[in-house]
Amino acid sequence: MSNQVTPFRDLKIDDIRKLIDDGYEVVDVREDWEWNKGHVPGARHVVLNTILSNPTAQRTIFVCAVGERSAVAAEMAVALGVQDVVSFRGGTKAWKEAGLPLETQ
Repeated sequence: MSNQVTPFRDLKIDDIRKLIDDGYEVVDVREDWEWNKGHVPGARHVVLNTILSNPTAQRTIFVCAVGERSAVAAEMAVALGVQDVVSFRGGTKAWKEAGLPLETQ
């Protein structure tokens, strides 16, 4: 297994919660039907395939179901010039398993 360096941070739930408390924007990149089933409170919904046309804040956490699509979104954001980008490894699955609340629409 290689130690591949990414241009963004790939963090787990404890670190993610600290960043949210520090004011990072949370962007959920899942499909509409997934978002509607529950999402991190206060998150903004931007479907992954539209991320290039939806600018994000300079301090952004991307979240999806388990961390795969959020990593893709993080790479896209870095390519667009966003400076402080985080991918939530574990995603909403880890959030829910930790007993944290989800918002629903």
